[in-house]
Amino acid sequence: MGISKAAFLLLFLLSSVQGDVLDGYVRTEGAWLLNPMKQVYRANSEEECAEKCENEDKFACRAFLFTSKDQQCLTLTENTKTAMVFRRANAVLYEKRIYLLECKKGIGVDYRGTEAKTQKGVRCQNWADDAPHKPNYTPEKYPNAGLEENYCRNPDNDEKGPWCYTTDPGTRFDYCHIPECEVECMHCSGENYRGVVATTVSGLVCQRWDSQQPHSHGYLPENFPEKDLKNNYCRNPDGEPRPWCFTTSSTKRWDYCDIPRCTTPPPPPAPGRQCLSGRGEDYRGTISVTESGNTCQHWSSQSPHRHARTPENYPCQSLDENYCRNPDGEQRPWCYTTNTTARWEYCNIPSCDSTKPEAPDVDVPEESQITEECYQGNGVTYRGTASFTVTGKKCQAWSSMSPHRHNKTAENFPNAGLSQNYCRNPDADSRPWCYTTDPSVRWEYCDLKKCDGQGTQTVPKPPQTTLDTNPDCIIGKGVDYRGTVAKTARGRTCQEWSSQRPHSHDYFTPKTHPSAGLEKNYCRNPDGDVNGPWCYTTDPRKAWEYCDIPKCPPPQYECGKSKFRPKLCAQRIVAGCVSHPHSWPWQISLRTSYGLHFCGGTLIDPEWVLTAAHCLEKSSRPGAYKVYLGLHKEQAAEPSVQKRDVEKLFKEPHRADIALLKLSSPAVINNHVIPVCLPKENSVLGGREECYVTGWGDTRGTSGDGYLKETGFPVIENKICNRPEFLNGRVRKHELCAGNIHGGTDTCQGDSGGPLVCLDQDKFVQHGVTSWGLGCAQPMKPGVYVRVSNYIRWIKSVMESN
Repeated sequence: MGISKAAFLLLFLLSSVQGDVLDGYVRTEGAWLLNPMKQVYRANSEEECAEKCENEDKFACRAFLFTSKDQQCLTLTENTKTAMVFRRANAVLYEKRIYLLECKKGIGVDYRGTEAKTQKGVRCQNWADDAPHKPNYTPEKYPNAGLEENYCRNPDNDEKGPWCYTTDPGTRFDYCHIPECEVECMHCSGENYRGVVATTVSGLVCQRWDSQQPHSHGYLPENFPEKDLKNNYCRNPDGEPRPWCFTTSSTKRWDYCDIPRCTTPPPPPAPGRQCLSGRGEDYRGTISVTESGNTCQHWSSQSPHRHARTPENYPCQSLDENYCRNPDGEQRPWCYTTNTTARWEYCNIPSCDSTKPEAPDVDVPEESQITEECYQGNGVTYRGTASFTVTGKKCQAWSSMSPHRHNKTAENFPNAGLSQNYCRNPDADSRPWCYTTDPSVRWEYCDLKKCDGQGTQTVPKPPQTTLDTNPDCIIGKGVDYRGTVAKTARGRTCQEWSSQRPHSHDYFTPKTHPSAGLEKNYCRNPDGDVNGPWCYTTDPRKAWEYCDIPKCPPPQYECGKSKFRPKLCAQRIVAGCVSHPHSWPWQISLRTSYGLHFCGGTLIDPEWVLTAAHCLEKSSRPGAYKVYLGLHKEQAAEPSVQKRDVEKLFKEPHRADIALLKLSSPAVINNHVIPVCLPKENSVLGGREECYVTGWGDTRGTSGDGYLKETGFPVIENKICNRPEFLNGRVRKHELCAGNIHGGTDTCQGDSGGPLVCLDQDKFVQHGVTSWGLGCAQPMKPGVYVRVSNYIRWIKSVMESN
């Protein structure tokens, strides 16, 4: 016996409430909604508060707030799309998923999405405005129709679906292009499928999206809030030909689901653009040549390249002729080429935005020259490139609706400079701000200072991390001791190192050991004596003696926090940019015993360095290696450089490309040398995280050779990275991919063993060790990194037992 689509959806929603009442909601921690219409209750739990919302009879409850300390429950008529959101500790906001969906049921009377332009691409007029058209339907007359902002709605039950008044004086109203919510069957490639099928075509049960067992992955529900990654239901969050899921079988990571195609025709497509906007998924122009000049292969053809991006698999993506398209959520439109040696390439599509791109920054600043961007007045005119908040959170792109939906777009605020994810002040707030990429914090002010009279703000010298200047205590063997103690433990005065009286010596002089600090007659340890600093004495009867210098207390520092602001260059280390000096203070240079750089590494503790196992292939002897810390220039002539021998080395026992080095003596933690943070055990990055790599490796002819370079690029989920056109199944479970799919930026020879770090709140966490790649910065060949979180237990056990 059949069941109607509407009835199915109702049963689906009811089953969510009856099964787990919170399944029908999206959760945001630390958020408070300003809603004038609410009901306040006492509740012992979030589930009890959800029941209050489900049973609310005063109004249609769209969301609720719960505070555990007060056990207070507030049911709300609005959600984050219609009300102001503020930060508030100990509060949790739950929003009903149905009001966040960007698809419609039937004629869309209940549609509460954020589409705000007509099917012809014309911007909608606000429902509360009287110009350019005086409306018959207003929020006052129809308070329950959801007539907020300028979003498409259907207040009059129009059979053609949601519509709006337009901002075009010549067209009073027009219909909007809102896709149908699909629950029994799928249109197109199932991007809007929201049903409850949870088995694959091979009969395997799907793994829950919020689970990392048996398969770890980056498709976390909080990173893809608009994709409805709920329970273990089949979904299509990444542009596959049809919905899929990770499976509960340990031998099959993921598989497609058998979702039938709808018999009704899909909604008519919106008119496409003839220029590039965003990722160009709506580009419908006729360019059919790639950016390197190759002619595009017809999408319906399997020659010269066989592929699955066919008009049959992607029926709604206008894969006509051989025109450049973006059917699967790539960075921009692309095509397979007719060149047998180039499977596919991106196309050069003119941008719809006339804003000129920022000029790349490839300067080599000294510490005293680093300047910080600043804003004038309240920052309405600020057009800089700062993109982090006061607490270190990365800004969300203004054109993006993930993780936070909003109306601060370039279309709505054309003069506000809302490009990329740069800090701006479109609504004349007190200073520049942005939406954040943290799903739990909607927005914050940016980490910017107000300009002085000259319009600039110079970064002050950072505070000392430890006693940098002449501390009269030693760390380890005291090789780096530069204090002023000049008497031995027995009270004898030290002889000056440059003097030959009363004791003649040829080896330990300022000339023979220029980096050992052999100044005046201060106690030093130029030969790394295990008993610590010593000196020649002024007593003719005693050639030399040890000095009595106390051990320094353990250094106090915060991991992953640099004292010099990093540039955070995300250009297209091959073609990265030169870093601000000492802005990545955990980066080390792994060298041969005679000082030649060949690999990178990361300081994770004052005594321990993490690197790649393949960097240690030439020798298993610790004495074959040296570690240089605190350097910016590869030549390592800076006074901040610390040099350490390697006392022990440990390769991961199961042949993963990761290794630990124990230093001969602890590094001195200061402004130039600070350990990075390690991730939580088995934690997994979302597929949208932007991370950074650093190194002195081969630059392939680009600028900055000899200086530490950096570049930022996104982590790529292994499922995508293992596609045939990328790394074709080579990436293993304990590895991760990162890079620009179009090439141009990558790690290269000499960068191996170095860190891939990601910003977590206000600290950098090392998630990857640079391992391998197919060439350097080649298109479709991202770099591969060992997943550090998989080896936290091994790292800790080695450090604790040695």
